[in-house]
Formats: sequence, structure tokens, C-alpha cells
Amino acid sequence: MRVFEGLEMDRLTEMEAFATVVDQGGFTDAAKKMGISKSAVSKHVSSLEARLGARLLNRTTRRVSPTEIGLAYYDRARRVLNDAGEADALVTSMQSAPSGLLRISVATDFGVNHLSPILGDFLQEFPEITVNMVLNNRYVELISEGFDMAIRVGELEDSTLRARKLTDTSKRMIGAPSYFQKYGRPQKIDDLNEHKLLHYSNQSSGNVWKLTAPSGEKRQVRTAGWLTVNDGQSLLNAAISGLGIAYLPNFLFRDAMEQGLVEEAIPDLPHENLGIYAVYPPGRFTQPKVRAFIDFLVTSFANKTPDAW
Repeated sequence: MRVFEGLEMDRLTEMEAFATVVDQGGFTDAAKKMGISKSAVSKHVSSLEARLGARLLNRTTRRVSPTEIGLAYYDRARRVLNDAGEADALVTSMQSAPSGLLRISVATDFGVNHLSPILGDFLQEFPEITVNMVLNNRYVELISEGFDMAIRVGELEDSTLRARKLTDTSKRMIGAPSYFQKYGRPQKIDDLNEHKLLHYSNQSSGNVWKLTAPSGEKRQVRTAGWLTVNDGQSLLNAAISGLGIAYLPNFLFRDAMEQGLVEEAIPDLPHENLGIYAVYPPGRFTQPKVRAFIDFLVTSFANKTPDAW
């Protein structure tokens, strides 16, 4: 299929003809590929060579191959043609309705509590999109595992992935009233060393809590922990049961705190703010289905009350 249909004999058409001859190994196959006559292809290439004042192809009765100069020109020409093709695809993509399969990776607790309730609205708005939402509690490799995007909470690891912030949440230490009645309430960060801590095993920093003292000093609490699990909801359930103190995002424990099932461990400590991001593979343009879902999430999350996070 021709990249630049309907254009007069110009530089791009000449460049396309030459590159296609090199790709196809001859004028006949290049003509079939471009959908024009063999003589037209030959005319384009000859015009290009005349304009450049250089022979780009070695022509014999059996084969056609690029000269040394032609090979160097081909590398640059192919880049230009690919860029032009991507520019065309970008315009077409941005004007087309979002459609196709959208595969999303998200942590189980966030997916259940915050994505599942609004997916129906998204699918109603974009009926040509189908969604496969994979709930798991591990770091997935988007490209190698075939995901279009993922939702991630907290500090993003350095990578080539693109990211867009959806909203913010805060993180606090919480425990059940029964736990504090039995073991006492910590008054300062150092007191945590004497308490039973509940850890999230998929945390990139391991069993280390990064906290901020009332003075603004950054502190780290490193303990083995009494219980370690790879699911935020299970960690919350353990805290509600009085097994220890957990360090969780507000959106996970908010309802439990409103019901009096958990309390903040050290109320005087500043809360850690965390970003909630949509991450997706790099590229010169974003697929319409991905862009549509991210825009939908930004709007949906912005309409929630601030204490929802």
C-alpha cells in the first residue's frame, strides 16, 4: 500500500519508490507493492538519482542492489518515510472512535473498590471498547505481558513508561482499638520498634516504612513484622482483627475508620501523600482506547470528594 497516494512526483514519492525497490529487491515487486507501473517506479528512482547527482542502485539483468551511497541514503530515507507514516497514523487515530480490547493491570484492592464500580459507565460511553481488567498484587511488565496500561499508587519507579496522575491519596498507620487497649498506643516513631507491625510484601522498599516526624525529619522504620501479606485488603482485615499496626492508603481504610474499626496509630505525624497514576507504554501517540479511559478516570476521580482518597 502506498504511503503517499495522490502526490505529484516530489521528493517523498521519489524516496518512497527508491526505498521500496531496495526493500523488495527489484522494480517489478516494488511496482506491485506500490500499486503503480514498473515504468513509473523506474522514473521516480531515475529522477531521484538525477536530482542528487549520484547513482543509488546497481542494476543488472538479474538483480538490483543499493550502492554504498544508496545504502546510506536508504537508512535516512526509511526513517523519514516511517516518521511521515506515523504522522498520518496519528491523525487517523485521533479522529477515529476508540475501539478494541483494553487490557488493564491494577492492584486487587484498588480495582475492586474504585475501578469496578465505574467500569459500567465507561463501557456505556464507549461501546466499541472491551475491557480485560486483571487484578493482581505484583509489578507487571506492561509491554512484555501484553498490557495496554496499569494503575499504580505511590512513587513511580524510573522507567521508559509514560504516566499521568489521576489523583492523590494519603497514607497513615492504623490499628484496631482492641490492639491499642492490649499493647498501648505508640507516642512517637521510635515506639514502633516495640509494636507488632503488619507489612505489605509487594512494597518496593520491603519491610521499611518511610515516615515524617512532626519536626519534618524523614525517618525509616525497619522491622521484620509480625505478619506480611501481598494484598492490601487482607492487611486491613488483619489490622481490624487486632493483629497489629498497618501502614495503608486512606482509600483502603477510610470506611473502616468511619465505622470505628480502626484508629490512627500516631495522630500527630504528618501524612504521606501518594500519587495515583495511569502508566502506559511509550510512543509518539497514545492509542485512542487508552486515552479515552485515562480521560474518563481523571474526570471520575475529580468528581469524588477529597476525603474519598
